[in-house]
Amino acid sequence: MTHEPTLVIMAAGMGSRFGGLKQMTPVDEEGHFIIDFSLYDAYQAGFRRVAFIIKREIEQTFRETIGARMEKWFHVDYVYQELDRLPEGFAVPEGRRKPWGTAHAVACCRGVVEGPFAVINSDDFYGRGAYEAIYRFLTENKAPHHYAMLGYQLRNTVTEFGSVARGVCHVQDGMLLDITERTKIFKRGQDAAYTEDGETFVPLSGDTQVSMNFWGFTPEILDEIWNAFPAFLAENLPVNPEKCEFYLPTFVGSRLAEKKVSVRVLPCMETWHGVTYKEDLDSVKSAIGALKREGTYPARLWE
Repeated sequence: MTHEPTLVIMAAGMGSRFGGLKQMTPVDEEGHFIIDFSLYDAYQAGFRRVAFIIKREIEQTFRETIGARMEKWFHVDYVYQELDRLPEGFAVPEGRRKPWGTAHAVACCRGVVEGPFAVINSDDFYGRGAYEAIYRFLTENKAPHHYAMLGYQLRNTVTEFGSVARGVCHVQDGMLLDITERTKIFKRGQDAAYTEDGETFVPLSGDTQVSMNFWGFTPEILDEIWNAFPAFLAENLPVNPEKCEFYLPTFVGSRLAEKKVSVRVLPCMETWHGVTYKEDLDSVKSAIGALKREGTYPARLWE
């Protein structure tokens, strides 16, 4: 039985740096959110199924503002990323508030998402071309352990207002060799630099390919992530019980290192727009305004 591709949208993050539910912040005069543009682009590219990963505490707001509107266009599923969704033998540490990270979010789709799927962040604007490329990959790929990742140029993905986290990629002949999550990358003109300790900075070329957490996977990965989660917890809980996170790029990187999977990098020249900080909002609004003026989007998306 073949399943049509699902777009999985990670929307359980608390928006801690932005302050408030940034998924629900309008980015144009018509009141659209970034997620509206993602869904519109995905629909244009061929997606007809969407799964929203949310926390139960935002469920009502999320359904009312986004989910209900999309039921007219997509088959909509909800996936709940909860702190207590843990493997046997593990408990939520005292004081833990933070979700368990992007790999855990995706693993929560077990039992809901059954076919090939793409994964995106709810608060990132990726560009139409990215959805077209990933949809094509998902409908053509037949190999269970062959995945895809959208590779953006680093210079197209940084903000003027602080640091960003990106998976820095090592790519050869269009295939991903390895990926390293750098959580503090700062813009430096046309290039960038990252730091681990806040004091020493390592330069990165603006041409560096980075992951924006836009992936294409086969359903087999869901059980594989879940099966790897206990080892992650056993190693990290004793060291960092309140903050450790199981990142998707880290999981994929470990599978690559073990030669268990292959990842095709789909080069993307689109400019990312996202609201990492409150100050980013104006630049996102002006970019979207420009795209509307040049006809990429209608004034009102779903009419």
